[in-house]
Amino acid sequence: MFDPYTIRKDFPIFERKVNGHEIIYFDNAATSQKPLQVIDAVKDFYKKHNANVHRGLHTLSQEASELYEEAHNEVAKFINANSMEEIVFTKNTTEAINLVAYSWGLHKLGEGDEVLTTLMEHHSNIVPWEILSKIKRFKVKYVNVKEDGTLDYESLENLVTRKTKLITVTHASNVTGAINNISKISKLAHDNNAIIVVDGAQSVPHMPVDVKRLDIDFLAFSGHKMLAPTGIGVLYAKKELLEKMEPFIGGGDMIRSVKYDKAKGCMIEWHHLPWKFEAGTPNVCSAIGLTEAIRYLKRLGMENVQEHERQLTQYTLKLLQKDEKISLYGPSDTSIKCGIISFNIKNMDYNDVALLLDNFGIMVRSGYHCAEPLHQRLSIKGSVRASFYIYNTKEEVEKFVDVLKMIEDVG
Repeated sequence: MFDPYTIRKDFPIFERKVNGHEIIYFDNAATSQKPLQVIDAVKDFYKKHNANVHRGLHTLSQEASELYEEAHNEVAKFINANSMEEIVFTKNTTEAINLVAYSWGLHKLGEGDEVLTTLMEHHSNIVPWEILSKIKRFKVKYVNVKEDGTLDYESLENLVTRKTKLITVTHASNVTGAINNISKISKLAHDNNAIIVVDGAQSVPHMPVDVKRLDIDFLAFSGHKMLAPTGIGVLYAKKELLEKMEPFIGGGDMIRSVKYDKAKGCMIEWHHLPWKFEAGTPNVCSAIGLTEAIRYLKRLGMENVQEHERQLTQYTLKLLQKDEKISLYGPSDTSIKCGIISFNIKNMDYNDVALLLDNFGIMVRSGYHCAEPLHQRLSIKGSVRASFYIYNTKEEVEKFVDVLKMIEDVG
C-alpha cells in the first residue's frame, strides 16, 4: 500500500522546523529529499568500501567496482534498457544533454541541418544546441506551445523537414507540468530519419518510463530529483549510437591503451561501453545512493508514485481554481500533467509570495525556473511553482492553500 504518512518517517529532514513550522516541501521539481535508506547506503560505502573503481586489485577496489557496476545495472532495469552498456553516468541532466551535443552533435551536425526543440524546454536543453549551432552552423528551430502550456503538435509536424536531424524535447515541463507524447514524437523523428533526445528530469522520478516502448534514442535524467544524492546523472543511449560516438571528455579509465609512437605520437584505443564516456574518477558514493533510491521507488511502484502525485495535483487545482486572485498556468487535465503547479497571485510579485510562504515553513520555487522562453510565451515575467513527491499529503496542500489566502489579504 502506498502511504505517504508512513513514507515520511523515512525522511529525517521532516523532523525539523523552519520559522516555528513543520516543513512543507513543495520544491521537488528542483530536488527531492533523501530517505534514511539512501543516506545509510552512502555512509556504509564510506565506512566499509571506500576506494577508487577499476584501478585496483585489492579488496576495497574490487568491492567499490562491483557496487558501481551494480548501480549501472539497476538503472538499466529501471528504465528497461538492454544492458548497463547503454547507461552512462554523468553529474546531472545538463551534463548528459551536453554529452549528446558534443559527442554526437559535434560530429553529425553541420551547415544546412536543423535541430528542433520547443519553447517549453529547460535552459539545459536549449543552451547547448544554441552554442553548438554557432560552431557547426546548423539551425535551431522552436516548436510552439499552446496557451494552456501544452505542446503544439501541429507546429512540430510543420517544422519537420528533410533537413531535420534531431528532435530534442522535455518529457514533462518543469513549469506547467505538461507531459509530452514521446511515443508520437519519436515516431515522427524516426519516420524522418532523425533521432530523438528526451529530457527526463521531470518524468523518470515520477512515472514509469520505458525507453524501448517509447523508442527513445537518448534519455537524460538526474539522481538528485529521485531521492538520490546530488552529483549523479544518467544518459541512456542506444548501444549502436554510443558505439559510433566519440568521447565527450578524455582522461583516465575511458581508454584501453595509450601507446606512444615516435612518428605518429600517441595512439589511443577507447574503453568498452559505458566506460568510454566516463573519464576520470566517478562519483561512486552518489551512484550507490542512486541504486538505493531506485530500489526504494521500485518498492513503492512507479505507477503508485504517479497516481499519488496526480491525486495531489488534482486536489490542489480544485482548491486553487476557486480563487479569483490566483492565475494558474498549464493544463488542468491531470492525465497529461505531472505534479507541478505554477501560478501567480494577482498584483503580487512571485518572489514575495515565495518568501511569505517560507515564513510558514512552506518551500516553493519562484522565478523563471530556468525556462525563460516559456514564461515569455505565456506572457508572464515569472511564476511561483509548487511541486509534489511521494511524501507530500493532502493536509499539506490544505495548509498551503490557507496560507495563500492569508498572503492575498496581506497583498
